[in-house]
Amino acid sequence: MAVPLEGVLAPAPVRASTGAGSRPHWIDDWRPEDETFWVRTGARVARRNLVVSILCEHIGFSIWSLWSVFVLFLGPQYGLDPGQKFLLTTVPTAVGAALRLPYTFAVAKFGGRNWTVISAALLLVPCGITAAVLHPGVSFGTLLLVAAVAGVGGGNFSSSMANIDAFYPQRLKGWALGLNAGGGNLGVAAVQLVGLAVLAVAGADHPRMMLAVYIPLVVVSTLLAYLSMDNLTHATNEKRAMRDVSRDPHTWVMCLLYIGTFGSFIGFSFAFGQVLQVQFADTFSTPIKAAYLTFLGPLLGSLVRPVGGRLADRLGGAHVTFWNFVAMAGGAALLLVASEAGSLALFLVAFVALFAFSGLGNGSTYRMIPAIFRAKAGREVGAGADPDAAERTARRMSRALIGIAGSVGAFGGVLVNLALRQSFLSSQTGNAAYVAFIGFYVVCLAVTWAVYLRPSRRRLAGV
Repeated sequence: MAVPLEGVLAPAPVRASTGAGSRPHWIDDWRPEDETFWVRTGARVARRNLVVSILCEHIGFSIWSLWSVFVLFLGPQYGLDPGQKFLLTTVPTAVGAALRLPYTFAVAKFGGRNWTVISAALLLVPCGITAAVLHPGVSFGTLLLVAAVAGVGGGNFSSSMANIDAFYPQRLKGWALGLNAGGGNLGVAAVQLVGLAVLAVAGADHPRMMLAVYIPLVVVSTLLAYLSMDNLTHATNEKRAMRDVSRDPHTWVMCLLYIGTFGSFIGFSFAFGQVLQVQFADTFSTPIKAAYLTFLGPLLGSLVRPVGGRLADRLGGAHVTFWNFVAMAGGAALLLVASEAGSLALFLVAFVALFAFSGLGNGSTYRMIPAIFRAKAGREVGAGADPDAAERTARRMSRALIGIAGSVGAFGGVLVNLALRQSFLSSQTGNAAYVAFIGFYVVCLAVTWAVYLRPSRRRLAGV
């Protein structure tokens, strides 16, 4: 794309005003693909928004994941069986998944900065009502309702990703989106570490102490978003993007793949502690014994997500995603072997490996989304379309698909928890669920090859 004359003669301005009035924190002129603009102005502004976005998304993931830790505190005095505990982690997963679509719309409706402030402040609601009701004697129905409200933290991911996607140029999207998502995913491991600290210091009778940690963090993150982030004017002018992208077959392919990667990550994160306590009950007879290990998988899966994005930037998202699903199928097979042999050491190795590969695949699949529409835009330009219009369409469709894939993919976490719950209720082991995971990963790797890697004239280059 040609560099505009103003970008050569002087630093390209990032204007926070429009016409007659001034609108603080609104940016009207944003051209990340213009290298002069990016070096002089864009990179600094994008980095500032990325850092605050990561913090807010991180806290959102922690609140979303609270009940994966709280169930470890719910001992005999709460009168809950393992099936009920699995439901307490399944419900917030489902609510968070459902909220991801409207949260993505909200970025275009209100502006990325404005919606980040609102969504961060909303996290005070589940914290407050949980602090009010979490004590022995509370009914299961009440706990289920309160756990559902924690799902608001799950929506933050899609709005954050759609917002950051708008700030970065194509060549840096894999890294930026991977870093944003990985920092958010770390909230799952962080809340489990906070739970471990509370168990170690105060014991299993004081789960509400975790909220004393998170309520101040919610307030701080909300204030930082209010003071430091920006809205992009062009990101609010995207009409009917969801409708248009839902008609594209690549949308549903990417949703399937993201169920396999992110759905696995969030499902395993919510269920890992319970699986250990049920399948290896003699070893993990107390909550603190399980808590010592539950954070390891989410931590590793979160840390490698940016690596998946970076590898996809260099090698191509489809190649990385394909081989990642091969590895995930192998990890699930190893999990099945360990379960049948009753080997805790092998079971832990296999589960942590699945976390790592799911995190890597999260980064590579999300990198595929902008690459798909970039490739389609290249075809249109080659056929005579206007380059600027094709670029705008690619960005518009990419952000819309990020929202849809984020929502559908998160429902994969619901499926993981339901599969494990049913497997344990039916046979007291997770073996049936592990077999289902193997089959699904094989389907995902086959689809990745057939759509994006198989030699064909219709194949999109560079995905």
